[in-house]
Parts: sequence; structure tokens; C-alpha cells
Amino acid sequence: MNDVLKHSEVEQKIIILRDTKVILDSDVAELYGVETKRVNEAVKNNHDKFPEGYVFELTGEEKYEVVEIFDHPKLKFSPSIPKAFTEKGLYMLATILKSAKATETTLAIVETYAKLRELTGTMAKIAAISDAKQQKSLMNRGGEMITDLLGDELHVSDTETTIELNFAVVKLKHKIKRK
Repeated sequence: MNDVLKHSEVEQKIIILRDTKVILDSDVAELYGVETKRVNEAVKNNHDKFPEGYVFELTGEEKYEVVEIFDHPKLKFSPSIPKAFTEKGLYMLATILKSAKATETTLAIVETYAKLRELTGTMAKIAAISDAKQQKSLMNRGGEMITDLLGDELHVSDTETTIELNFAVVKLKHKIKRK
């Protein structure tokens, strides 16, 4: 497929609501290349496949937060309350939506969640380890994961790009040189 979905496209859709990483139904639909109502129909017609913790409907306050904080202006005037899919809900949705695009999208979503989970774990390890050599090794691994997530979004040629992330305990600085 020429139109390969990038990790960064999926990552941009992930937001945190109720202390959980989720993707809104409209964003899921956009990733899968279908209408939002098709995604919601899949949930409605297969309600037994979406137990608590797989998908939830936003409250009015959460909808407002999504519009204001996460910059989702298209929801502002929408009369419907969006649904939020957790990682488990997205996996289940993948068993229902059948198409080449759905398969490609599901793989990209699974890979992105896995990379984000690995990056989070690596950052936690850096803070917990006092050995400078191990920290440097983990920081290099973290930089590689960031590069994987950003992929071709780094527009670099014959220059040096520095990605700097500041965490509470650690500052990760990763330089990328491409020619």
C-alpha cells in the first residue's frame, strides 16, 4: 500500500481522558477511512464485545475539555457525544472492521501503543538507575524509539536536529544527523 499510516499520525490522535490513553471515535474513523457513524454502529451492533474499559462515552465536561485543550474544534458544534476507545477497544474494533485499510490501521495503532509503552518504561528506568553508563544506554534507546515514532516527520538534510524532552527527573537529548 502506498498510503502507509505513520506512527506519528496515530500518536497525534491519542489523548488522555480518565487517566487512560484513548482515541476518539471521529479520529478512529479518520484513521480507518470510514465515517464516524460506521465506527459507532460497530460498537452498537456488537455491544457484548465492548465491555467496560473498552469504550466509553464522554461527559459534557470531557467533551468541552477535548474541544478546548486537545484542539478538536469539529466537536464543538456536534450534537452527539463522542465515544473514546481505549487500547483494548481498538483491538476489539479491529476484529469487526474488515478491510485492507482496517488491517493496516490496526497494525499502526498496535505498534504505536507498544512503542509509547516501551518509551514510558525506558524513561522510568532512566530515573531509577544511578549508573551513568546504563542511563546513557537507556537514553540512546529512548532516542531511537522517539526517532521511530517520529519517522519521516523529521525534515532533516545535511544538518543536525536535536530532540530534547524534559521529564521530572531526566532530560533526554537526542541528536540526529542525516545527509
